Amino acid sequence: MRLHPAITDALSRVPRTRNAVIAGGVGASLVLGSGVALAAGDDIFATDAPGKAAHATAPQAEAPAEVAKKKDRAEDKAEKAEKAEKAEKAEKAGKQAQAEKQAEGRGGAHKDKAHKKKASRSHARAQAPSWVLPVSKPYTKTAGFADSGGRWSAKHSGQDFAVPTGTTVKAVHNGTVVTTGWGGSYGNRIVVEHPNGKYSQYAHLSKIGVAPGEQVNTGEQIGQSGSTGNSSGPHLHFEVRTTPVYGSGFDPVPFLKGHGLHP
Repeated sequence: MRLHPAITDALSRVPRTRNAVIAGGVGASLVLGSGVALAAGDDIFATDAPGKAAHATAPQAEAPAEVAKKKDRAEDKAEKAEKAEKAEKAEKAGKQAQAEKQAEGRGGAHKDKAHKKKASRSHARAQAPSWVLPVSKPYTKTAGFADSGGRWSAKHSGQDFAVPTGTTVKAVHNGTVVTTGWGGSYGNRIVVEHPNGKYSQYAHLSKIGVAPGEQVNTGEQIGQSGSTGNSSGPHLHFEVRTTPVYGSGFDPVPFLKGHGLHP
């Protein structure tokens, strides 16, 4: 078969590999009608390389199963993170609650301790006697108030408590020391003024332990018994007066009984 001169010319410009394809029958089936012309340089084949056909490469889509797996992994990770955060918050809240409970317990114990201490002090004050005897028992009551005899130039002005020399002499009630020192026939003596306007005197002392102006408490030691002054033996001469001077005394025994004491 003879080919049209235009085809023959076009085929002469095609590489030999293409001629081989045409020779195999591809080009033989090409029939050109009259009036069709191929422009010089037109290529009736498109290849990327000799002997190889061009193929379009499209991006490969990711498999749906793999997408689902990735989604599940992301969800699991987010869920674990949320659980961890909740657990951490719960732990912090528990520790804070425990700390607050411990603090409350310590505060309650402290308050309870303070309350008990306050109650103890109140009880102690309630139990502490307002008045006490000037000397502790045992003692012997000898000369009493208004007794008379050859030992006194006037009636006896107080109550005598026979005790050994050096026995502790106590303030019968809180007050202020107004007089100390030598008192003539009284020997060494102390006079204390009390808040109720009464005065107490302690005479024939061997030692004086306070000074004028000093504040003394109920039961506080203020001196020691002796036998100084006009005395026939060691004892304490005790008086209760309405003034700090001689002549204003009255029987101290009923007075002490009136304050719950039993001399």
